[in-house]
Amino acid sequence: MVALDGNSIGGLLLDVFGTDMTAALTTCATCGAVAPVAETVVYLRVPGTVMRCRTCGSVLMVISQIRGMSCVNLGGMTALEPARAGGPNDSGMGSRDQ
Repeated sequence: MVALDGNSIGGLLLDVFGTDMTAALTTCATCGAVAPVAETVVYLRVPGTVMRCRTCGSVLMVISQIRGMSCVNLGGMTALEPARAGGPNDSGMGSRDQ
């Protein structure tokens, strides 16, 4: 089975969550590691798509298609935080020199 990174399921995550989640931060419920979804390990050739923690190998998320519906199990995460548009210090306003 070939291991890919979280970028490989960017389209699937967009379909499920309605926004780009590859930059979202995930926190592993087993080891506490915090990393972007793009840096997780993904396996596509199992019954569903499996995302694992790169640090400890625990399952973070499983996405399965059942009768045309995406079923998502996030039981391996304690947090999934979407990335902010302009970074942590973005106020949403452009800066101007005065």
